[in-house]
Amino acid sequence: MFKQKIIARKHKNPMGLKFIDLFAGLGGFHLALQKLGHECVFASELKEDLQQLYEINFGGGVIHGDILSIEPKDIPAHDILCAGFPCQPFSQAGKREGFKDKKERGNFFFTICKIIEYHRPKYVLLENVSNLNGHDGGDTMRVILRELDKLEYDVPTPEILSPHQFGIPQHRRRVYIVAADRRKGGLGDFKYPKPLKKKTHIKSVLDESSTQYMHLKPDTRHQMEVWQEFLDLTMKHEGKIPRFPIWAMEFGADYPVSPAPAFNSADNLLGKRGKLGRMIEGWNLEDCLAQLPVYARTATSKEFPKWKIRYIQENRDFYERNKEWLDVWLRKVQRFENSHLKLEWNCGPKATTTMEDKIIQFRASGIRVKLPNFAPALNLVGTQVPICPWINLPPESLAEGEPNKGRYMTMREAAALQCMEDLKFGEGDFHLTQSRVYEALGNAVNVDVVYRIAKNLIK
Repeated sequence: MFKQKIIARKHKNPMGLKFIDLFAGLGGFHLALQKLGHECVFASELKEDLQQLYEINFGGGVIHGDILSIEPKDIPAHDILCAGFPCQPFSQAGKREGFKDKKERGNFFFTICKIIEYHRPKYVLLENVSNLNGHDGGDTMRVILRELDKLEYDVPTPEILSPHQFGIPQHRRRVYIVAADRRKGGLGDFKYPKPLKKKTHIKSVLDESSTQYMHLKPDTRHQMEVWQEFLDLTMKHEGKIPRFPIWAMEFGADYPVSPAPAFNSADNLLGKRGKLGRMIEGWNLEDCLAQLPVYARTATSKEFPKWKIRYIQENRDFYERNKEWLDVWLRKVQRFENSHLKLEWNCGPKATTTMEDKIIQFRASGIRVKLPNFAPALNLVGTQVPICPWINLPPESLAEGEPNKGRYMTMREAAALQCMEDLKFGEGDFHLTQSRVYEALGNAVNVDVVYRIAKNLIK
């Protein structure tokens, strides 16, 4: 298991400061600052189950509910304000509405500003998705920096950092914003921690003796076997794996892509070939569209983006070169779900073309295969937990006839990627469900990265 544990009881620190933990989640800021000897005097978290878990892990009765319902004057005085404010309005996975978000999550930043203005903590430490940097053409970040400057806080250029830069095997780019009160000395000689030139491997967080894991379903194993056959046949006939994402739905297809099918006519689609090369039949445009790949049915724009047209054409060309063996292989994927008909090979041209020694993730965008040097960022969706096919499974954990290799990453291993491996996920009759744990970890701040920043910031 990964050795650099951050979770610890509070160290004695005669210079210990008081901090608050807003949008607290699993308490990543709390763990990092506690390690440095600072004391949490207030925390807020909207979700009731995470409030209960926060109390289990940290105690002290410091956890409260929705920050929007709490007046700044009712928050204890503090020296450090920490906040991983909600990221959905700024993330690439969301609608990216930012401060215009109708549910007001994007406006939580202005709530933070009100607290800063009232209490004037010496230090402010914020975390968000890396997309915040370029959101709305950079205007969102400019507003954040401008507001902090108006409050008379020094703010260095925000930095995008990832745990894998510090020896932790997870690729998770997040933007960090620090600020220091000019009236209390400002930033001094603060610098963000410099990335280490250190190789990582997912094996450093894996516990192969664990029996507390999600078993792979036979269908999942079958899909991996079918795609491995595709890789083997591709190498045999092409000598390399394509660099573009594989969209099997386009193999044999020839429906028109300009204008987009939704802006075409039924007459132009009938008799063409759609998803998996099947003949398009029906009575109207709606019938025709239902026989196309999901991504080709969109009616948002008359023309597809250039990248989509390029991927479609590259896959059709690939099919034309290899249809002799692809027509046989395609029979095996006829019943696959849409997302399982797409393969993203993210291993580069020099990697071995076996899936068994790679990390595999079943995502909404397709089956993603990557090198095992580090895990992809933990996702809010529990169904996208990384698969490690090479792991030998303890015999006592297996059902009769079950393969003895390959499983999903465990909750404890996922927690280790966030440097939270000793965190409790329940106590007594209360326990978070497995999917809820993965969701919470996917939304948490990385303890080690925060620890390194805070250590440089708080003198």
